[in-house]
Amino acid sequence: MADAPSDPKPPAAEAGAAGAEGAAPSKKAAKKAEAKAKKEAEKARKAAEREAAAAAAKAASGAAEDLAKENYGDITPTTKVDAERVHLKDIGDEHLDKVIKLRAWIQNSRLQGAKMAFVELREERDWSIQGVMVANNEGKPVSRQMVKWTGSLTLESFVLVEAKVVKPLEPVKSCKVSDYELHISKCYLVAPGPPVLGMSLAVANRAVSSFEDEEHHAADAGKDVEEVKDGVAALSVDSIAHASMSTHLNNPAMHKRAPVQQAIADVRMTVRKLFSDYLESKGFVQFEPPCLIGASSEGGANVFSMPYFDKAAFLAQSPQFYKQFEIAGGRKRVYCIGPVFRAENSNTPRHMTEFTGLDLEMEIEDHYHEVLHMLEGVLLYIFRGLEEKCAKQIELIRTVYPSEDFLLPEPGKEVRLTFAEGQKLLREEGPEEFRNVSDDEDMSTPQEKALGALIREKYKTDFYVLDKFPESARPFYTIEDPENPKVTNAYDFFMRGQEILSGGQRIHVPTELEARLRKKGIDPTSPGIKEYVDVFRSVGVPPHGGGGIGLDRVVAWYLNLPSVHLASYYPRTPKRLLP
Repeated sequence: MADAPSDPKPPAAEAGAAGAEGAAPSKKAAKKAEAKAKKEAEKARKAAEREAAAAAAKAASGAAEDLAKENYGDITPTTKVDAERVHLKDIGDEHLDKVIKLRAWIQNSRLQGAKMAFVELREERDWSIQGVMVANNEGKPVSRQMVKWTGSLTLESFVLVEAKVVKPLEPVKSCKVSDYELHISKCYLVAPGPPVLGMSLAVANRAVSSFEDEEHHAADAGKDVEEVKDGVAALSVDSIAHASMSTHLNNPAMHKRAPVQQAIADVRMTVRKLFSDYLESKGFVQFEPPCLIGASSEGGANVFSMPYFDKAAFLAQSPQFYKQFEIAGGRKRVYCIGPVFRAENSNTPRHMTEFTGLDLEMEIEDHYHEVLHMLEGVLLYIFRGLEEKCAKQIELIRTVYPSEDFLLPEPGKEVRLTFAEGQKLLREEGPEEFRNVSDDEDMSTPQEKALGALIREKYKTDFYVLDKFPESARPFYTIEDPENPKVTNAYDFFMRGQEILSGGQRIHVPTELEARLRKKGIDPTSPGIKEYVDVFRSVGVPPHGGGGIGLDRVVAWYLNLPSVHLASYYPRTPKRLLP
């Protein structure tokens, strides 16, 4: 007994103790597991941060997937925008919240952050509207890349856009269409503008600074380029440079894009149409005289000559002979509109070597004043028609070239003075230097302007007629006054003191025509002249008269422009043959 162990454990108890030890790990093991889990979680967090940062960097660099790439870029033959085509001048409340398409020039643009761009879009004339492009969080239909691309388009690029018409928070004062704006969803580049414009639109739409000799103004183009280098700022500041006429004509596309120049062109074409409408209502028919002729048309030196196969040819100084040929050919009343060429080395704002003539000729029944009154009637019709048809254009032009209203006489109170009466008025009431003007010599330009100022003050009109010009101041085909051979049955018409029309009664009897040719020192048998006289020998020609109006001058003086060159599409001067 003494050899038996004390307090022995049974086998089952030993097994139970061992099982309890395996099911409950130690505190040390638990802490170790917890630390490991935290470490894994931190590792996953940092990996996610790195991935997010990489994605952000990728997006910021523009390398992220562009979900809007089909909605912008260079236009291709397969590009289609199916929205309704609407012109800016037609946009109204009926288009609100509708999607439209527009083809226009980029007049101005600016980025506002990375998600928004503003662009001013312009159609013809001054029709412009603000466009807004905003990137969506989803990246479509507009992405940040699309906004950045659109905001970087150069000025005067031509684009096709799709956009929704909406109301802006407040009117957009910089655009003509101020009560609406476009929220752009697509933008395609049709034709890019240059990196730097030769002349900005803002400069093109300012008054021309100088009309002097072109070679003196080469530096002006540089000034205009500097003006547009900062793009947006150049269109918004008030201190924008003015450019010379030379700079304007050396940048013909921008010159013509200027709203003021398009408005002047509108007035010009309206004058042509009104001229035709009035005369056709009075029984006139239109014809087409040639520009190439075989001899100097009026026997003078101011004619352009050129080789013509084996002989010389000339550019017509006027359609005068051909108007008379039409009357000789049996027409009662004719008119024509076309180019007239004068080889005069006159570098003034009043002269061009090529201009457009509005000419008419008509049979006289009783007195040559029938023609004078017809010419007076057509011009008054034109002036009153412009007031009605071109009011908006005239208003726009006056914002650039200020002028007073063109005063017209009341019906029945038209101002018609003889040449001698005009000179008398100058002598008695004009400036001191005109106290001794002669009734036998033609007026100078300063005399004309001084007389115009006197007539405006005295008769309240900018339009008037001077009749009975001295014989020495009129061409060989003008008939002399039967009662006073020192003067002729001839007249000039004036606007704002500047001549815009010459005309009169023509000699229709060949023997009288020959006598006057000799009086003027012209050989009746010389080339061109003989053929002219022969027409009056070949048939009996009724008494007739007419006049030639300078279209460019009518437009320029009506608008009181500083130069007739501004009224011409492509002015030709002794120093200008391009563009």
